[in-house]
Amino acid sequence: MVDWLDRAVYGQVTWMNLLAAILIFFGALIMSRLLSIQLRRSLKERLDREHLEILAKVVSYGIIIIASIWFMPMIGIEPSGLMVAGGIVALAIGFASQSIIGNLISGLFLMGERPVKIGDLVSISGEQGIVEDIHIISTSIRTLEGNFIRIPNETVFTSNITNYTGNPVRRFGYSVGISYAADANLAMKVIRDLIEEHPLALVKPEPQIFVENLGDSSVDITVRIWAPSSEWYRAKMELLWKIKKAVEDAGIEIPFPQQVVWFGKDKEKAVPGEQGASQ
Repeated sequence: MVDWLDRAVYGQVTWMNLLAAILIFFGALIMSRLLSIQLRRSLKERLDREHLEILAKVVSYGIIIIASIWFMPMIGIEPSGLMVAGGIVALAIGFASQSIIGNLISGLFLMGERPVKIGDLVSISGEQGIVEDIHIISTSIRTLEGNFIRIPNETVFTSNITNYTGNPVRRFGYSVGISYAADANLAMKVIRDLIEEHPLALVKPEPQIFVENLGDSSVDITVRIWAPSSEWYRAKMELLWKIKKAVEDAGIEIPFPQQVVWFGKDKEKAVPGEQGASQ
């Protein structure tokens, strides 16, 4: 048995060397897998998902690379020769894939700067959606229509990014028009009472309700409300309809544009000062 293990497979590589190399390789695979799982379990509360994944992959690949350098001489492969050949190949690939390298470097900067996180609602390069994953080369977002878009990290890094959920609160607003005959103070009180009763409308920052414009057909009341970023869209949809119903239930008219036009003899009969009047 010992004699069989000492027999040469090729060159100076024996069966013993070959078996040892195989055991080292598979042992490294198992160790890298177990260590990655342990890292994910122990650090999931301390690190973000994207940083935890990077750390786990670095540790896993690092173990495999060290093991490979260890067993290569056993099977007659000199690591120094591979490094020289790998350097030449890397140089050739580098010239042919500059955009990939740019995306890779941008991905590292993004993970360090962290302008966006997984789960954020963002607008990047004209695309709006929720960040699903941040890879080394690209970032994936899911649009509000349910489509998945892959954006190269170089584009993400060099574009203006709007992060709608980066701040825990977000503001939205309406312009509510009432007739000139209506009581503006009553309208603002009705709207304020409604906002104070809504569970998603924040007390701080305080809502703003004021007359902003005297339009052609209406007195325009501006309403500004703050809500948690995670509930912003729901609050905006609910409150608009509730404000309309509350204002109408209070007997306050929400007008639509009207214009009186006088023709021919009717214009001559019109009382001066009423000509061209708007209602």
